Amino acid sequence: MTRLSVPKTYKLYIGGKFPRSESGRVYEVASASGAFLANVAQASRKDARDAVRAARSAVAGWSGATGYNRGQVLYRIAELLEGRRAQFVEEIVQSEGVSADAAGKQVDAAIDVWVWYAGWADKYVQVAGNGNPVSGPYFNISTPEATGVVAVIAPQQSSLLGFVSVVAPALVSGNTVVVVASEKSPLSAISLSEVMATSDVPGGVVNVLTGSAAELAPWLAAHADVNAIDLAGAGETDWVDLQISAADTLKRVLTPEPGVPAPSVERVTFFTETKTVWHTKALI
Repeated sequence: MTRLSVPKTYKLYIGGKFPRSESGRVYEVASASGAFLANVAQASRKDARDAVRAARSAVAGWSGATGYNRGQVLYRIAELLEGRRAQFVEEIVQSEGVSADAAGKQVDAAIDVWVWYAGWADKYVQVAGNGNPVSGPYFNISTPEATGVVAVIAPQQSSLLGFVSVVAPALVSGNTVVVVASEKSPLSAISLSEVMATSDVPGGVVNVLTGSAAELAPWLAAHADVNAIDLAGAGETDWVDLQISAADTLKRVLTPEPGVPAPSVERVTFFTETKTVWHTKALI
């Protein structure tokens, strides 16, 4: 008796669950040689709105956790990613057409980036915050806080490392994320969503949409409940119009840059707001 294989269905990741697109749409993902790999959900405007709503509902809990706890959660993702290394290597080989060695290096780099940012979760405040000199019987202290919901357009050319390099820094300070994965190579992003779903990441902290960045980015840039947007992978779209839409709703905007962003504490602090507190000194 011949056994039939069970093909994987790649869905969206919203609010800690894996729904199909509300539109019912899917699109085919092909290998570098043009062979069929999988059907993937094609997110719609409604899916983007649902993802933003889920992200907003998770802000209070995630930003309210201590930096140490957030760092432990991020490190746990790296641990699970290490355990499923072979799966990610295979997906990258198939979708990007690179050698197994090159795919392995990309997975290892992605794991290292997770660990690097996890280490900053309880330290970036010491870099970005400070006590300010004032004239008078006061303490004046500035400290960074999460800006809220961050929309991200992931780099298109590196399915796993590109995704990790833009999502991880936004999470460090307590932001929640709605990310549009690489349209051509989304398989690693959805598999990483499965890692997050089985780790300690609360539902809604990371929400992953697959489909057309050109279709989804304008809705996210114009959404009034999105506080910032990272256009790292929007270089092939009309990102100037996206900046204009973002300005209409007073968003922070990180503009596109070539290649995969290198690990940087500046990517953490970009998505923070500075709160300054005055406190009267005790008079003896």
